[in-house]
Amino acid sequence: MHGPFSEPAVIDPAQQRAVLWVAFRPAGARPFLTVPVSALRDELVDLGELWGRDGAVLRERLLEAVAAQGPRAGLRVLEAALTGRVEDPSAPDPAVRLAAALLDRGTPVGEVADRLGWTTGRLARRCTEHLGFTPKRYARIRRFQRLLRRVNAGHGPPDWAALAADCGYHDQAHLIHEFRALAGITPTAYVPRTPLERNHVPLGG
Repeated sequence: MHGPFSEPAVIDPAQQRAVLWVAFRPAGARPFLTVPVSALRDELVDLGELWGRDGAVLRERLLEAVAAQGPRAGLRVLEAALTGRVEDPSAPDPAVRLAAALLDRGTPVGEVADRLGWTTGRLARRCTEHLGFTPKRYARIRRFQRLLRRVNAGHGPPDWAALAADCGYHDQAHLIHEFRALAGITPTAYVPRTPLERNHVPLGG
């Protein structure tokens, strides 16, 4: 299982001959874990470590199902595995989901805490447990995603100075610094695989 990533990751497509995955919504992975989501941050963890034998044999079960009946059969096996592993039926926490939505829109952390009637410390603890990041870190990543959406929705070369102002960066230099930190490249080197795959940038050999 991939935890939430706060830094760029390089993927070798030669190692991905068959891929079947679930992309969880914010806080959506928490019901299936016995540990906080932050324990998986920036990590690729074997399911056997999280789910014991059930997790260790899941890959083989998926391969067998797909080979015998096709991809939809694999999805059914994966769905059954997930529904059978719900550790906390009360999760995802609606309050954390609301916090994530507010942070995604650029709402300041202090204002989010006030909206929920929480202290900033409680907000930090709950977000770290359910989202994998502190509110400040989560907001930083989501701001970057808003920037990428704007870049890919435009026509022609991006106006980075205008985008910096519109997306909540202090200035263009701040935007460039964040781009390097979160994507590992400069804004001018950013060429996504397609506009709909804005987080995937092919790397030259």
